[in-house]
Amino acid sequence: MQASMQQSNIRQVLMKRIQMCEFALIEAGLFLDSHPDDQQALKYYSKHQQLLDQAKAEYVKQFGALEPTVMEGDTRWNWVDDPWPWDLEHNQSAAENPSRR
Repeated sequence: MQASMQQSNIRQVLMKRIQMCEFALIEAGLFLDSHPDDQQALKYYSKHQQLLDQAKAEYVKQFGALEPTVMEGDTRWNWVDDPWPWDLEHNQSAAENPSRR
């Protein structure tokens, strides 16, 4: 049970990191709309794009696809097999009660 609880915590940490990076990119993009030559903002955007790519890659490596745009194999649409990333209620209950998975 502790291992599944730890996995659930890792999943939540990665999802929060992804959400924070996406938020930062949206906000930086809005700023860049009116300040397209701001070098500091461009560096900030680039840095958070890299952080987002890393966080997504780590999430996919550990928990599977974040979006149904990546097919893993050609014999089954496995996007439906696991709880979706935003299904936190199921992810938490699975960590608390591994038999429900």
